[in-house]
Parts: sequence; structure tokens; C-alpha cells
Amino acid sequence: MDLIPAGHALALWCALHLLLLLGLSLLVVRQRRRHGVALGDGDVAELARAIRAFGNASEYIPMGLVGLTALTLAGAPGLAVHIGGLVLFAGRLAHAIGLSRSGEASPLRAAGVAATWAAYIFLAAALLFYALP
Repeated sequence: MDLIPAGHALALWCALHLLLLLGLSLLVVRQRRRHGVALGDGDVAELARAIRAFGNASEYIPMGLVGLTALTLAGAPGLAVHIGGLVLFAGRLAHAIGLSRSGEASPLRAAGVAATWAAYIFLAAALLFYALP
């Protein structure tokens, strides 16, 4: 018996990733207002970093959530969905924080990328496993 329903795990991680994207979007809006830039980055480094933090998250999170959804539909246990969701979320959060602080390479950004790729690998492997009859 699955102690953690996969659908509930999926709902949790979808909600947290949506909130992360919303938070990153709000940071872009705040920087736009602070610097009076309506379009583009206005050559403002803070705004450029906020835009990229949001953009990078919006590039990786959707496919991660697709993977979590497919894993749920394939009948994986909730624990597997939680592992994939947690690692993806931690990676995206770490990357966003690292990128927001500096446009240069940083340990936090590197850890975020590594965690994101680890989540993708985990999800792909789990999906291949659950794809077999």
C-alpha cells in the first residue's frame, strides 16, 4: 500500500513550482519598476539577472512537471514523485538564488544546475522503469 498518494505528491510539487515561478516573476516586475524599464533589461544588471532567473526556471520547470505528471499516471508511488519534485524544486530554487545574487558562476548556481539535471535523470529513469509492463 502506498502511504503517500502520488496524486497528492504531484499537487504539492506543482503548487510549489508555480509559487516559485510567480515569485521570480514578481522579482522581475519589482526590478522593472525600480529602474523604469518596460521592455528588455535596459542594460541594468539586476534586471537582467532577474529576467534570466525567471527565464531559466520557466525553461526547466515545465518539463520537470510533465515528468512528475507522467510518473504519477504511470502508477509510481508517491515517494518517487516526492523525490523528483523535491530535487527539481531545490535545484531551481538554488539556481535562481545564485543567479539573482551574481551573473558570475557560483557554487549555488552550479549546485542548482546539478540538482536539476539529477532530477531530470531520476525522472527519466523512473519513467523508463514504470513504462515497462
